[in-house]
Amino acid sequence: MTATCFDRIRIVLVNTTHPGNIGGAARAMKNMGLGRLVLVAPKEFPSERALWRAASAQDVLERVQVVDTLEEAVADCALVLGTSARERRIPWPLLTPRQSGERVITEAAAGHEIAIVFGREDRGLTNEELQLCQYHIHIPSSPEYSSLNLAAAVQVIAYELRVHWLEREQGRQLVFDDWDQPPAASKDLELYFQHLEQTLTELNFLTPDNPRQTMTRLRRLFNRVRLDHMELSILRGMLTAIQNFIYHSQKRLAKLQAGANSPKGPSIPD
Repeated sequence: MTATCFDRIRIVLVNTTHPGNIGGAARAMKNMGLGRLVLVAPKEFPSERALWRAASAQDVLERVQVVDTLEEAVADCALVLGTSARERRIPWPLLTPRQSGERVITEAAAGHEIAIVFGREDRGLTNEELQLCQYHIHIPSSPEYSSLNLAAAVQVIAYELRVHWLEREQGRQLVFDDWDQPPAASKDLELYFQHLEQTLTELNFLTPDNPRQTMTRLRRLFNRVRLDHMELSILRGMLTAIQNFIYHSQKRLAKLQAGANSPKGPSIPD
């Protein structure tokens, strides 16, 4: 089970500044049985400092995947969790490290691809990056000194994954995987959100120059629901039907207006 379960879990580091933190994260991962590390636009990699900090986990660095954007890093994932050190203006579904370990191990065992995302050392993840996540994870550090080293944060989450995997191996079963359809992939959800925003704009429900927080709240709603593949297809079909109705309505209106402006006046059907 170790190979199949843990191989579906990737640790994603975004815009890491210090290569030593990459090596430290790799070491923390290997301590707990994880091996998939994805780097999003790191400031410096490959690096001798990363290799030095990795110690005996250099094999994790040898398999590192480097991508340009977070969207690319999580495109095929059914579950994306982002670590966040602060409260947001619009609150998001929040998990403790322990809760995240429970959910991640159960979903990975069910065959879902999962990403756990860590942000920049100095400012974490942006709001836009956090909106790509279904859940946020908050490590409850002391308010007197809440700053947590990146590799240490990876170690905390990796430890909880290990604990819940061991519990599952000993026969403790959780039920998150009794659904009739697989969850929608991140890349498909992003296409849906683009389609939704386009349709709402065509309906004049949204104005491009003043969208406010409507799309953010709609993202939160659908992420909380965890759409499956079939549900997403149904919603995309609904949006397409709405767009077709708008198109044909506008076409009929334009035809009527053209007839009204004609010297002969509007045509009267027989």
